[in-house]
Amino acid sequence: MLINILVTLDSKYIVPLKVMLVSMFLNNPGESFHIFLLHSSIKDDEIADIGKFVEHHGQKLSVIRIDDAYFEDAPVIFHYTKEMYYRLLAFKFLPEELDRTLYLDPDILVLNPVREMYETDLDGYLYAAAYHDVIAVKGLNRIRLYPYKINAYINSGVLLMNLELQRKHIDEKEIYAFIEKNRAKLFMPDQDIINALYADKIKCLDEKIYNYDTRFYNYYKVMTSNKCDMDFVIRNTVFLHFCGKKKPWRKGYSGKFHSLYKHYEKLAIS
Repeated sequence: MLINILVTLDSKYIVPLKVMLVSMFLNNPGESFHIFLLHSSIKDDEIADIGKFVEHHGQKLSVIRIDDAYFEDAPVIFHYTKEMYYRLLAFKFLPEELDRTLYLDPDILVLNPVREMYETDLDGYLYAAAYHDVIAVKGLNRIRLYPYKINAYINSGVLLMNLELQRKHIDEKEIYAFIEKNRAKLFMPDQDIINALYADKIKCLDEKIYNYDTRFYNYYKVMTSNKCDMDFVIRNTVFLHFCGKKKPWRKGYSGKFHSLYKHYEKLAIS
């Protein structure tokens, strides 16, 4: 069975996208992936280059250009782009015959097989995702998004999507209304929207396996009595996520997993 992968980005993230994809292809031998790329501004020659890259690895790419009018007035801050919002309406943009897809941010390395996570039971859930179990982060987001009831603030960088259920229950107008009403406090825009509107319809996954935040390496070790060390990550973590403004492809980065990222970067662009 094909594994459908969704990505949404602009030209600035093409190289990180290739790094993420090559890590996924190499660490999932024998799997067939169909990559769906949603964008509104990537140039034709850049699209052709991505297509050659995906084809070279024996996989399939479908490109869907989104009308620039979508989310044209939505707030964009820090390192985020307007394309981040497109995942909110993936059920509308993707082919109707797709019943699920796995959305991945381009600032991710895929270290282990994704099949088990992709086949997660989503009965009754719009999404499956992980939340970062850091007390300060959880408390801050509850306060920031009050009065919306959020028990676990999920990270939207890895989202298993139940497209069939989303087509029945997600209201596009409700999303736009939420943005308009809360634009002043949308700190992590699309992520805030998903958490505020659909928190009770998100199936929680283990962050150490399915959305490991590279900034929290020491925290994870302490909280697991050193069980979650480097060996654990390499052998068990599926999605290693370089969250935050500091990215491993930029000069001056010095995070714990920098060398690992550079390894896959060399494979992707050589």
